[in-house]
Order: sequence, then structure tokens, then C-alpha cells
Amino acid sequence: MEKREIVVIGLNHETAPVEVRERLAFASEDTPKVLETMRQEPCVDEIVLFSTCNRVEFLLATKDVSKAVETVKDFLADFKKTPRSAFEQALYVHNGDEAVRHIFRVASSLDSMVVGEAQILGQIKESYREACNHKTCGVILNRLMHRSFSVAKRVRTETGIGDHAVSISYAAVELGRKIFGELERKAVLLIGAGEMAELAVEHLVTNHAGPIFVANRTFERGLEIAEGFRGTAIRFEEIPDHLKQVDIVISSTGAPNYILRHSDFKGVMRARKNRPLFLIDIAVPRDIDPEINRITNVYVYDIDDLKSAIEENIEERRHEARRGERIADGAVVQFRRWFQSLDIVPTIIALREKIEEIRQAELKKTFASLAWASEEDRAAIDRLTEALVKKILHDPTLFLKQSEHEDKKSLHVDITRRLFNLDEKD
Repeated sequence: MEKREIVVIGLNHETAPVEVRERLAFASEDTPKVLETMRQEPCVDEIVLFSTCNRVEFLLATKDVSKAVETVKDFLADFKKTPRSAFEQALYVHNGDEAVRHIFRVASSLDSMVVGEAQILGQIKESYREACNHKTCGVILNRLMHRSFSVAKRVRTETGIGDHAVSISYAAVELGRKIFGELERKAVLLIGAGEMAELAVEHLVTNHAGPIFVANRTFERGLEIAEGFRGTAIRFEEIPDHLKQVDIVISSTGAPNYILRHSDFKGVMRARKNRPLFLIDIAVPRDIDPEINRITNVYVYDIDDLKSAIEENIEERRHEARRGERIADGAVVQFRRWFQSLDIVPTIIALREKIEEIRQAELKKTFASLAWASEEDRAAIDRLTEALVKKILHDPTLFLKQSEHEDKKSLHVDITRRLFNLDEKD
């Protein structure tokens, strides 16, 4: 059986600025087409796509790593109508143990912009569900993803990585406090219904900000969100008027283009009598034109700008993250043992050893109750059970060695290992 490899190709907040990430980000409605198109490639056996505001990654099982990497690069360039030169330098490639470690770290939020943030695991699970729905996950990635969820749970429960109020939303509030001093009675406009944006509003409400206005493309959804904050829903066309009265704007929509442009601010600051206006853009692609930042007393921050604010609050999480790294490293070793066991020979050997161990244990118990049996009787029973084991294992061994479908061999091996519980220590 030709050996498959696990490989990750992608970019994230560490390797690519927001303007590159937003060009390559995939909307949820694109995912089925991406998965189905990539799965048709001969070098792609299994695939999962991760696309969040901070990363775009392809997780693959492949028999040809170099071919798979080139295929992903070509696909990105073609699908996003973007030359490879615009993003190639930002890409990283991990394979083997490093790919496994990377996925464990991502799921555990050890690789997040905000170490310990809780949203990433839900996003990873959703990506996996999509892959399962489109049948692009097989034995290898199914096992890897489930193990990553287990590792993430251990890291969350066995370390303090989730302690301390550090998040994108918390960082946004901290910046607001630096600009205004006190957040009490600062009017807030929420544009869109992004989870992080809503969390930021929750933090603001905790700090006695208000009143709260909510603008959403779907007015009914805006009403629903506004009720949760005891706020007021407004229509999108009312946003320019409300810019004259609110103090803080938080935007997180799924729009492909800017929601707020420089031209929208004509006359706004005059009407505000030059009072400071704080704009937080948590969307990718960005909702707010960065040129607005040039206007006096208008402060625009996007996700990348929030990094510095976050750094002030995460030293303790970094300490806890080191404990999380050790958990992930241990899980990589365990996964490697399982992955190597997908070769047929180790599985056949493990199966024979387990059955022989059972045979010896049962012989020992039987002989203990047959004190009267002669050495010849014992030898005869030993030969009988040995012959039975060989005959019982003959067909399963033959099946594993001569499976007609090459692409099913890893599945057959995995089922065999599960059926006979050959990975007890894993």
C-alpha cells in the first residue's frame, strides 16, 4: 500500500497581514465547491478546509506531498483570481508529525492570536462537519480530527489557558477605555452579527456603556440582537445619521466590500463637534475603510491592530500554554503510533501477538484447574489451541494482505485495529 502523508498548507495571522488573509478567506457558501473540487484532484485523498478571520488552511491526506502543495497553490490562485506571488511567501507547509502537532495546537488555541480563546474549537468542529457532509474525510483525517478535539479538551481542563479575561473583544474594550477614559454612557453602534462583535458589546455593557444601537442587513435579526442588549434596532440606511451621535462603532459583517467609507464621514465630525469616534473592525474582509483613520479624532482599529492591546494581557496564558504544548506533544507521539500501525504488517503482528497473549492466559488458567493432566496432555492442548488460532487468523490475515481496493486498505486496517482493540494504550 502506497504510504499516505498528512500535510497542512496555509497562512495565518503570524505569516500574512489582514489584507492578504481577507483576499484568500472563503465564505461558508464556498466551502462545498472548494471541497468537491479539491477532492477530484488525483493527489488529494482526504481534505478539510479551515477558513477563519485569522487563518486559511488546507488539511490533506495525500500520497504525494509536493504535488498536493502545488495543487493547493494553483487552486487558491485560480479560485481567488489572485497571483501566487501575492500570497506564496506567506504560506507554510507542515507534514508528518509537524502537521499533526499544528492541528492539535490550532484546535487547542495554542496557535491563536489570542492564546486560549474559545471560539476556534467550534470553528474547527464546523469545518470538520462540512468535510464529513461532503464525504472528503476518511480514516486518517477522521482519526486526526477526533484526536484534536480530545487534545483541546485536555488542554482546556488541565491548564489555565482559558483563565484571565483576554480576547479580541476584551482588547477592543481596553482600547476604548484608553481613548475615552471612562466607558460609562458611551453610545455604541453594532453593525452586523459577528460573535466577537457581540462579545465586545457585552463587555461594553458590563462597563456601563449605552445606549446600544444595532444595524443588521436583516432587520428582524437586528431586533433580536438589540433586545438582548436592551438596545434599539436601526436600518442600514440609518447608519450615517447615527455616526453623528454614537461614540463607539463595532462592525463585523460578512460583506465582501467596505460598509463604511471615507465619503460616509462628510460632515459627521462637524456635527459631532469633533468629539472622538472609536471604530472597531472585527470583520475579515474588513468592513471599515482604513483611510477613515486619517480623519482627526476618528480612531479605526482592525483585528491586526488589536494585537498590541492583547499582548499586555496574555503573559499568564503564555505560561499555561507551555503546559498545553506538552500535552499536544504527547498526543503527537500517540497519534504517530496509530498512523504507523495503518501499515498492514504491524497490524498483522499486533493482532497475532494479542491473540497469542489471550491464548497463553487461558492456557494458564486451564492448566491450573487440570492438575492431573500429564505433560503429554498439556502439550496436546497447547498444539490444539495454537492450531485453532492459526486457522482463525488465516482469513483475516489474507484479507488484509490481498484487499482488492488499494484505497480501502487503511480503512480495513483501522477497522481491524478497532475490532480487536489493538490500540489500548492509545
